[in-house]
Amino acid sequence: MAKRVVIYLDGGARGNPGPAGTGYLIFDEEGRLLAKEGRYIGFTTNNVAEYTALVQALDRARGFEAQEIAIRSDSELVVRQLNRSYKVRDKKLKPLHERVRILLYPYRKVEIEHIPRGENREADELVNQAIDEALQG
Repeated sequence: MAKRVVIYLDGGARGNPGPAGTGYLIFDEEGRLLAKEGRYIGFTTNNVAEYTALVQALDRARGFEAQEIAIRSDSELVVRQLNRSYKVRDKKLKPLHERVRILLYPYRKVEIEHIPRGENREADELVNQAIDEALQG
């Protein structure tokens, strides 16, 4: 059981909309990797892929029973919407946003931070691997 988990996530679509994938890495407070996954999610938009990656990561993080969570994403839109700087207007994003809010509710402390793309390379690689594998059959 980790006291605090840190999630790095990414989602992307080639073409926007286009073939899309998600990727995330979950670390404990000591920086040890607890989980990582890349997944092809079909044909959708970048923003749907970003939110889907977060939902997938939060679903997985529940198993670590942490009391605190930190989320790191290079999606300015997702970060600003979750921090309530931007409203969620897109009908496709509203249910995903609500699911994220529900999954974050049990945590005592939640940090959501925008990071530069260069600090999110591993999650981006997971996204691209998932898309590549799906497109190659």
